[in-house]
Amino acid sequence: MLFNSYEFVFMFLPVCLFFYYILAKRGEGKGAKIWLIAMSLWFYGSFRAEYLIILIISILFNYAAVCMMDRVGTENPGRKRGTLTAGIIGNLGLLLYFKYANFFIENINGAFDGELPLLHVLLPIGISFITFQQISFLIDNYRGEFKSCGFLNYMLYIAYFPKLVEGPIAVHSELLPEFEMIGKKRFDAESFMRGICLFVFGMFKKVILADTFGGAVNYGYSNLEMMHSLDAVLLVLFYALQLYFDFSGYCDMAMGVSRMFGIELPINFNSPYKAKNIVDFWKRWHITLNRFFTKYVYIPLGGNREGAFKMYRNLLIIFLLSGLWHGAGWNFILWGMLHGLLYMLTRMWQRKYVRRAENRNQDGIVRLFVRTLSVLCTFIYVSVAWVYFRADSIAQGNELLHLIIDRDFVRVNKDLAGYFNLDEFWYVLKVLHLDGWEFGHYILMFVITASSLFLVFFCKNTVQIAEKIKPRAWSAVVMAGLFLWCVLTFSNVSSFIYFNF
Repeated sequence: MLFNSYEFVFMFLPVCLFFYYILAKRGEGKGAKIWLIAMSLWFYGSFRAEYLIILIISILFNYAAVCMMDRVGTENPGRKRGTLTAGIIGNLGLLLYFKYANFFIENINGAFDGELPLLHVLLPIGISFITFQQISFLIDNYRGEFKSCGFLNYMLYIAYFPKLVEGPIAVHSELLPEFEMIGKKRFDAESFMRGICLFVFGMFKKVILADTFGGAVNYGYSNLEMMHSLDAVLLVLFYALQLYFDFSGYCDMAMGVSRMFGIELPINFNSPYKAKNIVDFWKRWHITLNRFFTKYVYIPLGGNREGAFKMYRNLLIIFLLSGLWHGAGWNFILWGMLHGLLYMLTRMWQRKYVRRAENRNQDGIVRLFVRTLSVLCTFIYVSVAWVYFRADSIAQGNELLHLIIDRDFVRVNKDLAGYFNLDEFWYVLKVLHLDGWEFGHYILMFVITASSLFLVFFCKNTVQIAEKIKPRAWSAVVMAGLFLWCVLTFSNVSSFIYFNF
């Protein structure tokens, strides 16, 4: 069941909200939690029943590990540490089996000319997010950051459907206090309204923008032999926009749905393409994943406390793991290392030159020019790195970039531009008698791309916009219009990109 589907919008969500608030209003916090858990399990099981079985087994295994650590306490630190180790190994083992087993088999066969058979396993949706959330809970409990939360709260913490399959990766300090307040706080109409706005904004990002760019990207990558240099440049740009609107759109929808239940989720995107360097980018993109790696990997490895060399080593390890986390393929590893190398070089530059530069008095125009150039260069680098993130292999990514280097600039492929000819806009061109113009086919491509770039570089992010919206007639009309536009496009529904991770 997808957020951007008739089933979710017109059946699942209204029913879930209605009975949740009926139970919560009566002060039955336990009943409301059980209801949310049941609906979350239904939501996850709607993809495949086998996924639900795996999720429940994983939850029971991890809760048993938490209970064992609580019983041991500080009396037997060795046993407690052993339980934590077993819990982490169990979670990583599940992830390795479903996500990476065939990757390792393929590479072993390739290296040793072997014929090991591939495993016929399906990748459970959201297993990477679920695994990291379980591991963070185990480690925080081991460190004594909180006491046992009870089975209902733990199950809801893991299975809570708005963030279950694609994040954000919330930690106990963010969600458990929210769950404790279920049935105890009053309904907040203004927060509910802003939740609706966030959901509609996110749905617009996904259904109208991401899926439009996605159609062109899929066509281009499937027909690289028909693409020329300008087509390849546009494919790089289109995928950068598609990925951002798709993933941030999901997170906006998740935050919006959760806010309708009176539960706050952490922000996961903060206008990442406005970043002035790669370090700034990772403070804005997939914020909760960056936080997870920092707390549970980078700091335990020593962080920046043991000298520059080990700090840079730790950074490269983080980005290697980030690449692997995103996908079982050498293209993902290369993508991670491209970010890791630039991140390391940027940190070197910052340590040596930034303080010195900050002490200089620069003219306002000079500062604006330097910042603009920095943002542009960062966006270009990130977009080029995304090529390997999207490509089926490193070879395909190289092929696309080679097209750009060829400098074979001719008119954009007409079929590529055709994916932007949305019916609702094409009728306007017909009324203006522009549909027969030789370049009329490219008008919508330019308008949609330029508008998307304006949103990315010059507008506030959706969370900031939603916080400013007041319950007025005009805002209701705008939201209703965007909602209707999205719903009418559901016939072309597609899954979210990060469902594969």
